[in-house]
Amino acid sequence: MTQENYDVIVIGGGAIGLATAYHLGKRNAKTLVLEQFTFVNQLGSSAGVSRQFRIPYPQEYMVQMALDAEPYWDELQKQTDTQLLDKVGTLWFGDPNVHSTEGNIAEAEQALKALNVPYTTLTSKEIEEKYHFRNLPETYTGLFQPDGASINFKATIETLLDLCKKSETVDLEENSPVLKIEQMGDLFEIITPNGSYITKKLAIIPGPYINSVINLLDFKIEATYWNMSSAYFKKTDPNIQYPTWFVFQNAIGENGNQFYGFPSVDWDHPEYIRVAPDFVITPLEEPSDRTLIPNQQELEYTSEWIKNHMTGLNTEPEYTSTCLIALSKIANKELLIDFAPNYVPNHKNIVLYATGWAAKFTPFLGKVMTDLVLDGHTNFDITPFQLGRKYFKAL
Repeated sequence: MTQENYDVIVIGGGAIGLATAYHLGKRNAKTLVLEQFTFVNQLGSSAGVSRQFRIPYPQEYMVQMALDAEPYWDELQKQTDTQLLDKVGTLWFGDPNVHSTEGNIAEAEQALKALNVPYTTLTSKEIEEKYHFRNLPETYTGLFQPDGASINFKATIETLLDLCKKSETVDLEENSPVLKIEQMGDLFEIITPNGSYITKKLAIIPGPYINSVINLLDFKIEATYWNMSSAYFKKTDPNIQYPTWFVFQNAIGENGNQFYGFPSVDWDHPEYIRVAPDFVITPLEEPSDRTLIPNQQELEYTSEWIKNHMTGLNTEPEYTSTCLIALSKIANKELLIDFAPNYVPNHKNIVLYATGWAAKFTPFLGKVMTDLVLDGHTNFDITPFQLGRKYFKAL
């Protein structure tokens, strides 16, 4: 039976979907969030407990986006007594010639300078002395940016979910995968196992499951999928603390050689440090290939790097986690934010976000998506993220 009409239906109830619904609620838009699993699940890109907030990027527009996100984090923090960001700083270090999934150290310095963002340059020796690393090649350089933080991502999602539940104009439906999207003139009928719903506008934000939704509109995004591994290593020295960090290194053979890590925090195994590889040995073809078990070889590479280059930690992990991420094959793993392509009927009333690492932008992206879907535009320049025909493939 067809249920009541909505101004906006948000497809995907992860972090950014809930942030969008939260901002839609603030504008009194009658909103429905459809989540195919349960809320706060471990099956998509919102899995795990923590993420990094950082400002360094090799592109000025990405640095600007991180700066733009800060006041939205401040606003969200006022809505909860739980600390959402633990500001410990961002440390980037390694081979200055390496270009990785995160960018390049020298290019990041240029972008930070251009936007007058404070940071400190570091030699290999200074990195060892200040931040507890060891046996680094003398050629390594680094930068430290003090505004970096560890995000309590689970608490962020729970805060947004609670705010949506309290909103008078936001409805939430879990275990509701979208089976069909029917065009009804200027409206859409969204069909799920639990009922069908009518809406004027669609915000499609299902994380790595993007194609399972937009295939219903006869197009898809060319993406690859990473089942990212992560592990927790017990501190042998309780006084040692790390910032959030990322090391830039050339690959060894066919395998990645780039790692990142977090501080110990009260809300995520407090006596442990999380360290993870920023590569996968075998990308997935489809999200359905995902497993909750980390790749053992990736964890072994991580343990070996800790043994050689970190201090105050056991080198065998005691806890592990995984996270599924979709990365655009064409857009250099950038975020994709845009309206549906113009050959899709009623495309100006369909907004989507897809691919890339975006947890650090969560509350800000919710605002951007809200403005796009309600107003048809946003004050934030989405030009670098727009899809364009080359990123789409019609079915």
